[in-house]
Amino acid sequence: MDIFVKAVAGILVAVLLNICLSKQAKDFSLLLTALVCCCIAGAAIHYLEQILDFVENVNRLAKLDSKAFAIIFKAVGIGILGEIVSQICDDSGNASLGRMLKVLTSAVILWLSLPLFTALLELIEGILIAV
Repeated sequence: MDIFVKAVAGILVAVLLNICLSKQAKDFSLLLTALVCCCIAGAAIHYLEQILDFVENVNRLAKLDSKAFAIIFKAVGIGILGEIVSQICDDSGNASLGRMLKVLTSAVILWLSLPLFTALLELIEGILIAV
């Protein structure tokens, strides 16, 4: 919880600095935003590590296919990264680039999920043949 409080405080300081910098040095304001986003991502990773450890334990105990979990976590990571960079694009005045990045992110997540869809289709096909 300590990391969360520090991250929130850092965001508030960054917002105040951005207000001051945006009038005089817009480039530094954008750079500050990107830097703070990277720091917050590091804080989020701290919390996500414990979730990953839990999922690995569940995976080990249930003897599930680890490829499926890897695909899901990659998709979540791509989605989060795409959203963060899209928001940075919006803040810098490039909303159209941010929207196109969201489209690209969705396409990449769908592409990444193809093995899951294929396995699901094969499972359904196997069930239908067995009936």
